[in-house]
Amino acid sequence: MTRLATAGEVFQLIRSGEGVTRADIGRTTGLSRPAVAARVAELLQRGLIVEDAEGPSTGGRPPARLCFAASGGVVPVASLGASRTQIALCDLAGEVLVRTDLEIDVEDGPDVVLPLLMDTWDKLLDGWDLDGRGAVVGIGLGVPATVEFAAGRTESARVMASWTGVVIPPIIAERFPVPVLVDNDVNVIAMGEHRAVYAAEFDDLLFVKVSTRIGAGVISGGTILRGALGAAGEIGHIPVRDGGGVLCRCGNLDCVDSVASGTAILRELRAKGRAVRSLADVTALVRAGDAETMAVVRQAGRRLGEVISGAVNLLNPSVVVLGGDVAEMFQPLVSGVREVVYRRSTQLATRSLRIERSRLGAGAGITGCALMVLDRVLSADAIDRTG
Repeated sequence: MTRLATAGEVFQLIRSGEGVTRADIGRTTGLSRPAVAARVAELLQRGLIVEDAEGPSTGGRPPARLCFAASGGVVPVASLGASRTQIALCDLAGEVLVRTDLEIDVEDGPDVVLPLLMDTWDKLLDGWDLDGRGAVVGIGLGVPATVEFAAGRTESARVMASWTGVVIPPIIAERFPVPVLVDNDVNVIAMGEHRAVYAAEFDDLLFVKVSTRIGAGVISGGTILRGALGAAGEIGHIPVRDGGGVLCRCGNLDCVDSVASGTAILRELRAKGRAVRSLADVTALVRAGDAETMAVVRQAGRRLGEVISGAVNLLNPSVVVLGGDVAEMFQPLVSGVREVVYRRSTQLATRSLRIERSRLGAGAGITGCALMVLDRVLSADAIDRTG
């Protein structure tokens, strides 16, 4: 470093594992031994780091090893879906301490859903042994709607209509006076999947959630791409060819959300006389080898692949990850996506492209919510501001 490193910057070295001893920090930053000692002492006093077992020795007495104190705080998080919600407490490394899943209908509106979330966090906090884990440092929330990220405001005129224009952070901050970050549910899932599974290998990832609805999260250069106001990734409302004239809830015809989502698959199978009440019934038919059901599911994959192929040409990701109930349950859908993407995207964009199913499943959302908060509250600037 060409200037004196701050305590926040020293903390980042320790958190990342680049600086495990005071000598490491001195070599990396150019700080004098007294300056390193002062910054380390401050971080120890604030409970952000701990001195662990002895570090590697090059002769003589081994140096003390400095470690990030993941147990120094708690992050309550929630990843809302259209009907199911994962709620958890995470530590400062983003690891889940305790988790509960609830059946919540987001269409009940913020006046019902947000108090329920906060009550659940309170119960989890009361039931968790927080001795030595410090206070709540921030809260992360993913919602199945377009979110103007900077303001934490939901913008969803047709889906979750009662949430339109609601600025969520101040509502939660009345009970939990800490930073509150809100993002689209697929964005937080993409962040969680990328950081936990792919970050060491790829900086560019497209995550597509196929469930009751369809949406996408874009990781570009290692960070989430939200666009000017947070509307990046809304692929569910891109129309496809030969969709059959299906009216989408957004008012347009043949959006991929209306012809390839779990809701669309159920509708089409019912029209063909299949008695399917849920996606579990579709799964049973697929596993039984029902040809007509597999054809419907694969066709949904082809329609989704049509939209994803355009995104691949535009974004050139290293990997496309398919998540959500439908993608995780139905291999014929994944096969349909691969068939169209590799045929219709450019040769260069697909030369080393991988198309895979999610490895984290539903857990990616809560991981992403925690990371979203931690990247903010544990940044070098945040550490220095609160010092």
